[in-house]
Amino acid sequence: MTSLSDVAALAGVSVSAVSRVLSNSSSSRVSEATRQRIVAAARELDYRPNFAARALKLSRTNVIAVVVPDLTNAIFADLMRGVDDAAREHGYTLLLARMESLDPAGDTIARLVGEGRVDGVLVQVGNAASAGDVDAIIGGQVPAVLINSRRSGAIGTVTLPDEDGARVAVEHLVSLGHRRIGLVNGLRATDTAQRRGAGFEAAMATAGLTVDPRHVTWLGYDSAQGKRALALLAALPEPPSALVVSNINAAFGLLVEARAHGIRVPADLSVVAIHDAWTAENSWPPLTTVRMPLNELGKASVRAIVERVTAGTVDHVVVDQEPVLVRRASTAGLSPEADGGAP
Repeated sequence: MTSLSDVAALAGVSVSAVSRVLSNSSSSRVSEATRQRIVAAARELDYRPNFAARALKLSRTNVIAVVVPDLTNAIFADLMRGVDDAAREHGYTLLLARMESLDPAGDTIARLVGEGRVDGVLVQVGNAASAGDVDAIIGGQVPAVLINSRRSGAIGTVTLPDEDGARVAVEHLVSLGHRRIGLVNGLRATDTAQRRGAGFEAAMATAGLTVDPRHVTWLGYDSAQGKRALALLAALPEPPSALVVSNINAAFGLLVEARAHGIRVPADLSVVAIHDAWTAENSWPPLTTVRMPLNELGKASVRAIVERVTAGTVDHVVVDQEPVLVRRASTAGLSPEADGGAP
């Protein structure tokens, strides 16, 4: 088995220099040329770090627990790719769990950390998760970072530019001539729903449009809530001609309910959803979406938890990457019929 001494001998440097470079230590002061020589030597000798020895020395395992609400949700695919890529880059292994599968007593993650099995935890809260649910998962002494959810206290948070996502959706609909634009949002207490709601209202105000409270629902992000929202909006004397749906999963349910009510999308109703996934182009009609930077969110979350574990810092980070409109077939220019005959 190749040792650090073997790598050091081939690279012509000290063992300590090899150790610092291969562990990405912030105390490494070697030149870029030396660093590259060490990395090349390690690759040539097929060096593999002894994680058991490193864990014993540093009191760390280089394992991160990742808790998500639903492993089957297509939205999480891009997020988890970012998490996995960044974990590999920083030399960490991932332990994945569903929130519902954790010990009801609430000590599963705390026990894993206490027993030295994981160094910290990333938590993606569910649609209806409360602060108590989060506390039950991470406990009080666990290095933790919330993914796309803000919370005060000794916990890191990394969030998407949700306000910008809603703005991009509204601007697209306004460019198509829509003026009666509604919002199908998440639960009112949900942090992401609040941000997307604020972004929606700001974008409407910028466009010189008034938000009709009857055109805004706060039911949730799931398909069933999307169906309920469309049923409520369709029953209005003057329903919206276009909708921003705060989550793609709710939008799928909304499209199903629209067909049940004989509402043609996009001829009668344009729909644009926040978040993008492979499922969007396979719905009917294919769904126009706002692609959020989920891959970068995953990478930033790993960087944040590594910083929490190694330096103990508590930060709030907003991913600095613009959401992108993905135009498909669920949005179209406003027709006179959809606008109630207005010129």
